[in-house]
Amino acid sequence: MRTPPQTVAIALTGASGMPYGLRLVECLLDAGCTVWLLYSQVAQIVARQEMGLDLPSRPAEVETALSARFNAAPGKLRVFGREEWFAPLASGSNPADAMVVCPCTMGTLAAIAAGLGQNLIERAADVAIKEGRKLVLVPRETPFSAIHLENMLKLARLGVVILPPNPGFYGHPQTVDDLVDFVVARVLDQIDVPHRLMRRWGEAEDAQGA
Repeated sequence: MRTPPQTVAIALTGASGMPYGLRLVECLLDAGCTVWLLYSQVAQIVARQEMGLDLPSRPAEVETALSARFNAAPGKLRVFGREEWFAPLASGSNPADAMVVCPCTMGTLAAIAAGLGQNLIERAADVAIKEGRKLVLVPRETPFSAIHLENMLKLARLGVVILPPNPGFYGHPQTVDDLVDFVVARVLDQIDVPHRLMRRWGEAEDAQGA
């Protein structure tokens, strides 16, 4: 396995699937990564709808709340506003080692594919592509239209990982949390962060958590 990233940018956008994104943040912090968190305005609505979680409009308040929620060490979780253009990940001189948009709306995916860079999420993704850093998009939509698929193909040809949140069932999941962890595990694998979230294919049943 390659060297795990020290800094990972996570963007939460307004698609369904907020449990994936927040569980990913938790696992990255547990693994010792520094997390740079971005979130869209619609993500605030989705977090409230799906998890009963209020994400305040002020990034500093979100940083305090989530640091407490995940027991993050000081400085390990930083939250940036959508228009915070002096944030480090807005420039190729200081990008994150890897970036994940989870969940990713089709609008955000299209904007990244077009290189629009109209907010910090889009700009950070643009920087990741141009600097050759790992970028993973977790698109939560079904069915996909031809427009969606063409945008995904364009990004995949640029080296972007398109990872729809499709949980597997060979591990015999018992809870919704198990299904969430399956998807988060696949994301962590893509960015080379070690984990023991699930039993891998071919592993003995007692291998998980060993």
